[in-house]
Amino acid sequence: MTEPEHVLVPVDDSEPARDALEFAVTNFADATLTLLHVINPIRTLDAGNPNLWDESHVDSERERAEGLLEAVAADVPDDVDVTTVAEFGDPAETVVEYASRNGVDHVVIGSHGRSGVKRLVLGSVAEAVSRQSPIPVSIVR
Repeated sequence: MTEPEHVLVPVDDSEPARDALEFAVTNFADATLTLLHVINPIRTLDAGNPNLWDESHVDSERERAEGLLEAVAADVPDDVDVTTVAEFGDPAETVVEYASRNGVDHVVIGSHGRSGVKRLVLGSVAEAVSRQSPIPVSIVR
């Protein structure tokens, strides 16, 4: 297997995402790393706002995502080529679509390690990505 040239690392503000980034930096230091934060409109809906996603809400979520990406990218060593991107959508679908559209060779994603009823109820983005992705996926726990 050849070493990947472009690795996608989905990030949020969680320990599993930080662990995935550390794994990617350690194991794929010569690749370009793209840090992707997916803004899930379903999770961030303002229940009190009948307009749901007005322009100010979209702008606020994008600013929050950019701040998160900037903070996460600051932890990447200077000699690693890193880019950041924020997208709106269903997390698993967006990760797979982004990877397919942008020449990604490998996805490294953190897992919360849920099992049993929690996994059934909450689902697993990492599991969905691994099932749907046409490229290799490493799941970091």
